[in-house]
Amino acid sequence: MQNNKFIEFRKKYKEFIYDKFELYEKDNKIIIKYYFEITDLAKFNPIIEIDKKEIKFNDIDNDYVKNLAFNIGMVELISYWKCACPSKVIVKCGYLNEEQIQWFKKLYFYGLGEYRYVNNITMTQDEMMQIIVEQDYKEIINNNEYTNSGILIPIGGGKDSTVTLELLKKYKKDNYCLIVGGKQPSIDCAHIAGYEDNQIIEVKRTIDSNLIELNKNGFLNGHTPFSALLAFLSYFIAFLTNKKYIALSNESSAEETNVEGEKINHQYSKSYEFEKDFQYYSQKYLKGDIKYFSMLRPINELQIAMLFSKNEQYHSTFKSCNVGSKQIPWVWCGNCPKCLFVFIILSPFLYNNGKLTKIFGQDLLQKESLLETFKELCGYGKTKPFECVGTYEEVNFAITKTILELEKENKKLPYLLQFYKDNYKLVDISKDLTKRYNEENSVPKELEEILKGKIFND
Repeated sequence: MQNNKFIEFRKKYKEFIYDKFELYEKDNKIIIKYYFEITDLAKFNPIIEIDKKEIKFNDIDNDYVKNLAFNIGMVELISYWKCACPSKVIVKCGYLNEEQIQWFKKLYFYGLGEYRYVNNITMTQDEMMQIIVEQDYKEIINNNEYTNSGILIPIGGGKDSTVTLELLKKYKKDNYCLIVGGKQPSIDCAHIAGYEDNQIIEVKRTIDSNLIELNKNGFLNGHTPFSALLAFLSYFIAFLTNKKYIALSNESSAEETNVEGEKINHQYSKSYEFEKDFQYYSQKYLKGDIKYFSMLRPINELQIAMLFSKNEQYHSTFKSCNVGSKQIPWVWCGNCPKCLFVFIILSPFLYNNGKLTKIFGQDLLQKESLLETFKELCGYGKTKPFECVGTYEEVNFAITKTILELEKENKKLPYLLQFYKDNYKLVDISKDLTKRYNEENSVPKELEEILKGKIFND
């Protein structure tokens, strides 16, 4: 049954307006301020601030760079549109042709798949919105003449991006790290990898307080495709800093749906489908000589965990818990699906020696309160948890391997592993997931050889 609030808001608030944006420099920062409005409801002015530090940025006062900023806004707006879901989106400050309009509608539809599912909203991609562009076509030319080199590496503070940092360390002198949100573990991980402050680009993203207030008052809310925003933002920064590559840390496991039989993926904007879509869009419409790809696309979560387990210098610093990220300092909450998943996927490598419990400050496999989450991660719940977690296959493989290792040494199984053994069948681990390789990827050949060496030779 369709969400009554969705029906009510959509009838009452018919227009979302992307009015304009401002792009300027102030106090050694590049600032992009957006002007959005839902007619008869609220105006929104989200702000993105890029700290230049001592890093040399190219000039921003030209139509090409302004077009990049405009495109970032096309993703930023979805966080505000979703509170009332107006049927019309009126774009006043930039041009999009019909193919671009359909490209963004696809991103919105699948990027908000979880949002639609959780809020019980039923609509097709075509029904979602009508995008009306008021500006006429204007040719945008990239006149910059430069030889780009090095890699821009977005850092989230978790195990995945630290693995990418280590894989690409031979290129370190030409690389920059990109951190959105300024979380200390992200900055610390970059420092551990050997990056100086003048190689770390920090971005502050300010959510408009009007949206926060609307959410408090019962307007619609839910997950948005942040990684799509990161794609456009990283492209913008890579262009301004002359980088050749943008190396994400999204793995092959990001493809799995959260709801069986439906294309609803919490990690849609981390998927290879989106990666290919963005490559197409950026080549055709952004027109910069920058390659966007995921360094970890060929491998799975278990392989990432294996590589990470060897990088002990990060073990006391990395964090992935979204609940804990809201605290200062960032902590592992120890109660959410993300915490339990990371604990499980690292368990074949770090549990038996006690290192994993030391990292988290507690043994999550002993927590009876996590049983339902445990079932969902294993594939025995209604849905896969709406978090950035691995596949059922990876989880069950990791659990089985840990159980067998503990039993081999006649050690007592912790609560969740004993429950698993008593209720589910151990999986066949003779076909080692840590030796798989997904050939469907976009990793440049010279970088792919590094990854293959780590997986098959180390």
